[in-house]
This record gives sequence, C-alpha cells and structure tokens, in this order.
Amino acid sequence: MIGQGLLPVVFPPEADERLSSWIARMAPFYAMTVPEFLAELGLSGRDVFDLEWRMSEGEGARIEARTGLSSQVVQGVTFGELIPEARMMIRRNRYHCPMCPADVQSKSAALPWVFRCPVHGSDYQGTTGEALPVVLGAKRMATADAPAKVGAAVLDAWVQGLGQGDLGPVEILALLTTRHRRASPPSLSEQPRMSLQTRRDYHDFLTTPIIRQALTVVVPEYDEVAPVLAKPVRPGLHALAQGSLLQGFALTVGIGRVVGNPVDQAISILLKSDVDGQVRVREALATWPLSLRRRISARLWRAQRDERERQNAAKPKKRRQSHEFRLYQSHEYRSRIS
Repeated sequence: MIGQGLLPVVFPPEADERLSSWIARMAPFYAMTVPEFLAELGLSGRDVFDLEWRMSEGEGARIEARTGLSSQVVQGVTFGELIPEARMMIRRNRYHCPMCPADVQSKSAALPWVFRCPVHGSDYQGTTGEALPVVLGAKRMATADAPAKVGAAVLDAWVQGLGQGDLGPVEILALLTTRHRRASPPSLSEQPRMSLQTRRDYHDFLTTPIIRQALTVVVPEYDEVAPVLAKPVRPGLHALAQGSLLQGFALTVGIGRVVGNPVDQAISILLKSDVDGQVRVREALATWPLSLRRRISARLWRAQRDERERQNAAKPKKRRQSHEFRLYQSHEYRSRIS
C-alpha cells in the first residue's frame, strides 16, 4: 500500500492528543503495526516517541503529504516546544482522565505538574485509580491548590525556555529533595493502629529507617497522607520524572511555596534540620542567588533565638526552693518551744 498520495482515511488527532497515541490509533485501522505505519508515512526506522521530541521539518512535511493534516496540527501533537532538559520528565501513560477515551493519551497527562484534564476539566487518576482530592481530602486540597498553580506556572515557563532568573525549579527541587534529617523509623503518628501481636509481626517495618527530606517540611499535607515507605522521592528532576501522582503534586506545591516566600521556607527547613542535615541544606542553597542567601543568613539567627525561647517556654518549670529568711521556721511552735 506504500505510495505517495493521500491516505484514503485519516483520523484527525483528538484535542491535546500526543503523536504516539494518534499513530497507535491509526496503525490498527490499516492492519499495520506502528513501525509499519511509520514506514507508510515515509519514516521507516524512526521511533514514534523520539519523533514526539525531534521531528524535523522534512519529517513533518512527509506526514502532512500522506495525511493531509496541516503543519500546525502535526507540530501540535509533538513536544517540540519544550527544551531538551525537560525531556526526561515526560513519561508514557503517566495519568489518565476518566472522561477521555481509553485509547487516547494526551500531552498534558504526560506532564508531572498537570493534574486536571484541559479538555474535560476532570482530575487525573494515577496508577491506583484515585484522584488527588480523594487522597488528600477536601481541606488539604484547598490549602495546596493555590501554590500548586504557582508551581505549575513556574514549570511551564521553564520547560518552554522562558527562564526563571537565578532561582528556578532545578534549584528548588534540589532543596526539596535534600535529606534534612537522618533516616529514622516511622514515628507513632506515621504508624497505623495495630495490636501488640501485629506490632510483633511487623517489627521489621516499624524499625525500618525512612529517608527524611525537606519536602515534608514545605508540604506538610504530603507528610500526613503519603505512605510511609513510599514517602521519599528521588533527587532533583528525577523526583518529577519518576514520582507518583501524589509526589508530583507535592513537588509542584513545594515549588510554588518556595517561589512565593523563599527566605522563610529555607529558614523553616534549617530550623527543623539536624546538624548533618543543615550541612546538606546549605549545600543545596549554595546554588541560590547571593542576595537570597544573605537574607537567609541575616534572619536565621533571629529565628533560631525565637525557636529556643519558644522551646524553653514550653518546658515545664521546676519549682525552686526559696532561700529567703522566714520569721517562723517550720519546727517552731507558737509557744516558741522547739
């Protein structure tokens, strides 16, 4: 069937559909595999996922000539507008909109900082089939929604090469994924209610050290609902590239909160870090602009002083014995006879 004219039937891509999804729908219609259909389009030997990223003008023209689609439509199903550094964060079949057709994979669902379908407005579902409002609850979702939008805007601008000045998502993710405390077993608040016998059966789990990262300080909502063993995220950009739906949301919220108030967020992390963790946090902050680091240093000692005073005030005070002279001692009676 290989030829040079238009294909007899061409399905137009759905709104926000990615190239790999559209090719995967077209190939079975012509009783072909995906590689065979690419060869039919004049793209023999090319990988469809690679084409989503690197499609030359000539390759786009071949698709246009065989399908009759416009250049805007063909380029619209690719990720060509994103910078190369963002490629590692795009995954296949990451999320799913319950209202989209099962055989359609959208571009937005591949982005780890997009959590609602732009076509239907419904919440994306992760691999567990649960949406974020169900996992987080209405109250936590309400407090995290605004910073999540800020973080998503920051990431959108960065992947399109618009720039974020000296403090961008790369530097912020390095801080959020830093170990601010030494690894420790699950605390009582992190452990589910269980009987004594169950505790004995799960002794290994209850004594397993868990990595503690600064993300839980900036986004306490995530710390409250994330499974204990799945709470740590991968370092840097890999956290967004390979994390779950909940982890991606927490990181996006963290970016939004740090961008909104970088000095206070950095100080709050330092205050809750142990000695070794403070060293690692300062190493992550070393990539931040000098002006921000100076403001953090100038305010940190005051924050540490206030924290010490707060802790001292919270401690119960011991009743001290008075050493003042008393007119009548306890062993003396009114008759002055001891």
